[in-house]
Amino acid sequence: MTISPWQTRDPWTRMVIAISGSSGLIGSALTGALEGRGHTIRRLVRRAARGPDEIAWDPERGQLDVRALDGIDAVVNLAGENLAQRWTNGARSRIRASRVNGTTILSRAIAAMPTKPRVMLSGSAVGIYGSRGDEILDESSDLGDDFLASVCKDWEGATATAADAGIRVVRLRTGIVLSRNGGALSKMLLPFRLGLGGRLGDGHQWMSWIALTDVVAALAFLLRAESVSGAVNLVAPNPVTNAEFTRSLAYVLGRPGLLPVPKFALTALLGQMGEDTVLASQRVRARRLIENGFKFKQPTLEGALRDAGLGHGAMATEPG
Repeated sequence: MTISPWQTRDPWTRMVIAISGSSGLIGSALTGALEGRGHTIRRLVRRAARGPDEIAWDPERGQLDVRALDGIDAVVNLAGENLAQRWTNGARSRIRASRVNGTTILSRAIAAMPTKPRVMLSGSAVGIYGSRGDEILDESSDLGDDFLASVCKDWEGATATAADAGIRVVRLRTGIVLSRNGGALSKMLLPFRLGLGGRLGDGHQWMSWIALTDVVAALAFLLRAESVSGAVNLVAPNPVTNAEFTRSLAYVLGRPGLLPVPKFALTALLGQMGEDTVLASQRVRARRLIENGFKFKQPTLEGALRDAGLGHGAMATEPG
């Protein structure tokens, strides 16, 4: 393997980083933070590139402009079809293919480069563990066997080519990302602000959440944490039950949260997607992040909700 010039430089040096999914919730926040630190970002886009900061790719057709990857120090792979839809057969196919095919193409491309990037951070999710009740889960725990778990296993497996080529690969098992601009929290805000919010199902299911600012900080940390590879849980240190989460959200918004949504209504509305996501119970620990010295900016749920710009006394925190 040809050694990247980055390996001989101070790990705090500015990098050239290719990012897929750069327009998504995490990708856009990460791109802004890294560019603000002076890093050069090359966005993978599903159209013709419009400048040197873009790289054309088409995961569905297996196409990637490999020459445009020349000179990159790191890859952050975040692309994937939105999970928040009814999981018809067609949707299931798109959800799997968007993650597995794109990751496979990217992994093979960087593995074949004469001068390889130093690190690949690649998306996954805590859904890989399945629904596990009150069991405390970390990166060494057994994996689940439902649809979302199987997608995540194949998604992570698609990075094997890059890892086998000597590239440090970190598989990002991300929890519920808290932001008012996207993700699960943004969809909950309107009913709660109208006083129509409440627990989902019986409220006993565990929610492993993380503030968007901590996701960005953790990704920046993992880009330079040379001893860390393999699965890493991106979750805050204090998971809560859904009942606790909805009470905290109602409190921060200054609204009642007394109207529960019964399980049968969620199942009727969302189908299997509801069973595997909003009703699933995952009590996940960020063991490897904490053991490697990462410090969370928002370890408590109320602080994270205020950091997301909700309620009185909302906090503005510089990511990373």
